[in-house]
Amino acid sequence: MNLVSMAAVAAAVEPELKWVSLWLRVRWAAALVVVLAALVVLLLPLAAVEEQCRAVFKGWLLLKTKLGLGYVGVSHSPGQTTGLSVTSGGLELLVLKPKVSAEIRLEAKAALNQALEMKRQGKREKAHKLFSHALKMDPDYVDALTEFGLFSEEEKDIIQADYLYSKALTLSPRNEKALVSRDRTLPLVEEIDQRFFSLIDKKVQKVMSIPKGNSALRRVMEESYYHHIYHTVAIEGNTLTLSEIRHIIETRYAVPGKSLVEQNEVIGMHAAMKYVNATLVSRIGSVTLGDILEIHRRVLGYVDPVEAGRFRTTQVFVGHHLPPHPRDVEKQMVEFVHWMNSEDAMGLHPVEFAALAHYKLVYIHPFVDGNGRTSRLLMNLILMQAGYPPITIRKEQRAEYYHVLEVANEGDVRPFIRFIAKCTESTLDMLLIATTEYSVGLPEAHSSTATGCKQTISVKTRT
Repeated sequence: MNLVSMAAVAAAVEPELKWVSLWLRVRWAAALVVVLAALVVLLLPLAAVEEQCRAVFKGWLLLKTKLGLGYVGVSHSPGQTTGLSVTSGGLELLVLKPKVSAEIRLEAKAALNQALEMKRQGKREKAHKLFSHALKMDPDYVDALTEFGLFSEEEKDIIQADYLYSKALTLSPRNEKALVSRDRTLPLVEEIDQRFFSLIDKKVQKVMSIPKGNSALRRVMEESYYHHIYHTVAIEGNTLTLSEIRHIIETRYAVPGKSLVEQNEVIGMHAAMKYVNATLVSRIGSVTLGDILEIHRRVLGYVDPVEAGRFRTTQVFVGHHLPPHPRDVEKQMVEFVHWMNSEDAMGLHPVEFAALAHYKLVYIHPFVDGNGRTSRLLMNLILMQAGYPPITIRKEQRAEYYHVLEVANEGDVRPFIRFIAKCTESTLDMLLIATTEYSVGLPEAHSSTATGCKQTISVKTRT
């Protein structure tokens, strides 16, 4: 081989040698990084490592928002103590909210100014739309919340006004206008809520006076059992129809062409409801942590036997809400059960107690799946132990149901309690109507007439 050919070979091999050398350097650098990271984990306290992880997580959320991929913001809002609420016993609220740009803030401010001008001119319908638009643009605009509250007061919507003042104070606790206004509305709202509870109590007494052997009552309670299973799984996306659910429960045969997971959800709910009815409703004594785990074990047991009846070991995300860290779940569940059996909780109105128990459990979100179904069963257990019938949250109410849960996460649990109270009244009305001389059946599963849960019938007292 002559010198020319050797030079050509060397020239061809030299780039390959450079790439090999570069690759070896990269591999050594990667190995060095891994070793250094292992040393950091071993030398630093675990708490410091966790703080670094949290910082990385928050930075990731911020990056997502900058790229338009998600939500950002860590808000620690203390639970509000009101006449209708019991605080979460030290639970922190971690709410991820959309970031509002400067341009949107300017638009919200302009809408508020226009709303105030329309209000001054007496054009109240236009003012209402502009107030709503301002808050749609910037839901945390304190001035808009306060001014819309004053407008709502003038419209005699005291509950709406009090809610707006409460939200304004959550964001700006020393806002003088909101403080003065809420001092004015809070006693009125508490009086309205107590009157509503009194109305519900009268209807409960009316239902309890119906003879247990009443055939209409027995028939409607049997129908409501299937309706409850249908709606409680449909809220979470199950597509089975009411007739298919009845077929599965009565025959234990699968419905051809339908998801087996969805059918197992129905079987799980049926098993959990039988357990609650047969074991827990009539039992005298406290509700234990084991009871809640047993309910969940049946709810999820036919879908995911591994996770059924055990606390989650991973972090989960629920909309804008970030539930507690897995290591804190068991501790918070012990505190939750302690609260459930406390004198403070037992002294609440049964509907308020049941609603708060539902909210607190779904807030902790102790399980990988089945938290909503388990929370609704626990709520109904509390109601039934107090002599109330079990209530159903219909799938048509899904948007309102999730909305009031989100409002509770932001610091005001009262709208959620009122929602549950309205659904309780709706159930009582249904039972009273169905057991009258001209009885009617339950509304169809897809009926739009029962979406609001607000129908009311009068209660006649015996003379």
